[in-house]
Amino acid sequence: QVQLVESGGGLVQAGGSLRVSCAASGSIFSSYAMAWYRQAPGKQRELVAIITSGGSPNYADSVKGRFTISRDNAKNTVYLQMNRLKPEDTAVYYCAADPALPRVAAGIPGYWGQGTQVTVSS
Repeated sequence: QVQLVESGGGLVQAGGSLRVSCAASGSIFSSYAMAWYRQAPGKQRELVAIITSGGSPNYADSVKGRFTISRDNAKNTVYLQMNRLKPEDTAVYYCAADPALPRVAAGIPGYWGQGTQVTVSS
């Protein structure tokens, strides 16, 4: 079993930066694909960024150039650095993980975190 715990959310002003973290239990972390999803009220959960077990990242067009996903396997942690934040980035951000990259990319990972709220004021 894998447990994912997000942290680092909060309230920031538009144009500001925030880094959210996802800490995973277990020693198998390095073999998992990891992703950040987000969900705003009334909207579907959407993929924000994904990183393979090999460390290759991909991003949604809406965040490309502003957000950076990274992983620190020694700490069993994946990060999402969010820069030049916009009000439309306001959402609950969820960490996702699965050994199978396609499952993570499709929004059906084996594991979800509880979410952390990111609010960007205008």
